[in-house]
Amino acid sequence: MTVIADTAVRSDATTSTDRASELIMAMAALPAGHPSRAGLRDRAIEAWLPLARHLSNRYANRGEPRDDLYQVAVMGLIKATDRFEADRGVDFAGFAIPTIVGELKRHFRDKTWSVRVPRRLQELRLAITGANNTLSHTLGRAPTVADIAKHLEISEDEVIEGLEGARAYNSTSLSTPISEGGTELGETLGAEDTGFAEAEARISLGPAMATLDEREQKIVTLRFYGNLTQQQIAEQIGISQMHVSRLLTKALAKLRRHLDTVDA
Repeated sequence: MTVIADTAVRSDATTSTDRASELIMAMAALPAGHPSRAGLRDRAIEAWLPLARHLSNRYANRGEPRDDLYQVAVMGLIKATDRFEADRGVDFAGFAIPTIVGELKRHFRDKTWSVRVPRRLQELRLAITGANNTLSHTLGRAPTVADIAKHLEISEDEVIEGLEGARAYNSTSLSTPISEGGTELGETLGAEDTGFAEAEARISLGPAMATLDEREQKIVTLRFYGNLTQQQIAEQIGISQMHVSRLLTKALAKLRRHLDTVDA
């Protein structure tokens, strides 16, 4: 009974493939713009959907949802359908499979990297992965960097660069716990320390203040250290508020010129 069932399944699959081939050939035989071409195109694509499903399943369990991979494969099938030329002597399956697989590989190359890296490194990563799988079988052990470099005919530095670039393929959330105490990864990262810049500014400010005369130093000190208004400074020093404004502007210009000179 099992043999009969398997034979029936294979027969159905063959019939389905033959029907799909007939549809695509009929569509390809019609000139662009023919009123029947659009309907045949839709029926042909639908008939070849099992092929797209089969090829997308090959790339399952690689971190991408199956439905997303199937949609990518369907897009490849549509492209193959629209580009197929029957008079070239190639059957549709032989033309469609590389097109669909190419779309799937392009999806993994361009859409699934957590951090964008140069395409050269993306392709190098794929080559290293393939070499690693091949050499693991032929050598009976995990290949070394030297083994992979020799197999791909590239330098060991290039292999290391490709392996480093591969780390960008997946990312880790900053909320990932890294200890039993609940410490998260983001808490271990350093932040910009503004204290260094402030310390440098304080060190530079002393010599800059020394370039001011006594009254200018007093006005700057009262304004920025005493937090007094210009009117309050004027009353304390015994001059007009307008005069305080001019002296403060002049003093700040001196300080700025001195600090710019130091920075240069």
